[in-house]
Amino acid sequence: MITLNNWRNHYRDRLVSAEQALSSVKSGDRVVIGHACGEPSALVEALVARAPELSDVEIVHMVAMGPAKYTQPGMEKSFRHNAFFVGASTRKAVEEKRGDYTPCFFSEVPRLFKNKVLPVDVVLLQVTPPDKDGFCSYGVSVDYTMSAAQEARIVIAQMNSFLPRTGGAKIALDEFSYIVENDEPLIELKPPQVGEVEKKIGENVASLIPDGATMQLGIGAIPDAVLLFLKEKRDLGIHSEMFSDGVVFLAEAGVITNRKKTINPGKFTATFLMGTRKLYDFVDNNPDVELYPVDYVNDPYIIGQHEKMMSINSALQVDLMGQVNAEMIGIKQFSGIGGQVDFVRGASRSCGGKSIIALPSTAAGGKISRIACELDLGSAVSTSRNDIHYVVTEYGIAELRGKSLRERARALIAVSHPEFREILIAEAKNRGVF
Repeated sequence: MITLNNWRNHYRDRLVSAEQALSSVKSGDRVVIGHACGEPSALVEALVARAPELSDVEIVHMVAMGPAKYTQPGMEKSFRHNAFFVGASTRKAVEEKRGDYTPCFFSEVPRLFKNKVLPVDVVLLQVTPPDKDGFCSYGVSVDYTMSAAQEARIVIAQMNSFLPRTGGAKIALDEFSYIVENDEPLIELKPPQVGEVEKKIGENVASLIPDGATMQLGIGAIPDAVLLFLKEKRDLGIHSEMFSDGVVFLAEAGVITNRKKTINPGKFTATFLMGTRKLYDFVDNNPDVELYPVDYVNDPYIIGQHEKMMSINSALQVDLMGQVNAEMIGIKQFSGIGGQVDFVRGASRSCGGKSIIALPSTAAGGKISRIACELDLGSAVSTSRNDIHYVVTEYGIAELRGKSLRERARALIAVSHPEFREILIAEAKNRGVF
């Protein structure tokens, strides 16, 4: 067992080059890579460099923020990507069947590792240098990365002094099989462009959020737009699978204080972070920021214990029954389920809670209505009609909870784009729900 007196010796004993560490990966191994902006780029590069020597290595990842070279054409014999969420750098590989998508609620990914449904051979993660007691911070990615590290046969850590030290979960040096020192700037997620449509949606969503609420926000222009309209609110809190730069601005303005949170009061609680250097500087050694595993943060039971829990998520399409497609374009897997259902169900259990699905009324430059009579053929139902509370577009707010199918259709058509309303009404009448 590592002690205060011997951790430096343990550190030296495990210190190797990236090439030496990745030589431990064998053909047929399952390799789990740390999530999102916590991706250990130097370790991934060293793994990809071994492609000629390897075959049938399964790479399990959620949001890949790096170039994902292991998914490029010609890598199929060496690597097979298994995505829990399809991102920009992995979408083409999944579409062309050079990679796979595994449906799973974000909160349940750790269970796949712990229960040996997906046994982990190797985990590649990024951590901070150790503190005085020999513990490292997971930085910006605890989520499933922590459980993968606990279950893996081999744990390879990229130690990066650029990584912010966050509170909450931590890992001891004796859990590492190999340590690779490599300081490099973190992957950053640049703020999206917020247009007039997103601003109107943000204003509509903000009108639903009371003072003292605890919020979960997703990624993208709409969540950022919501934050723009919360400047007059008081004592908001954060319990979210992730947060980004927009939260920092509201915290600095005194809007987000976390004082009214039912659980972890005073703390920004998340399971991973994505943003720019501004975010990373804000969370670094900030005693008010705590990151925990996703099977805690995204657990609907935990979420539901917060009073006035606001869940704000986006979608690609909503049908007139209230079914939500948040992940597919026709038969093509565009993204994934992530934590949407985790937070929708958690917010629904909350006293005074609200679950909100927010989306523009149209897609493809206004040619397609996102409010549809039925979901596209082949698309999955991400969130069932039984779970939906509010659907918000730039044209208003449709409250669906407790509403009949006929009432839902009317409410959803009322927030659709005006150019599509006559068509939707005609289709709804043909189905007898208008």
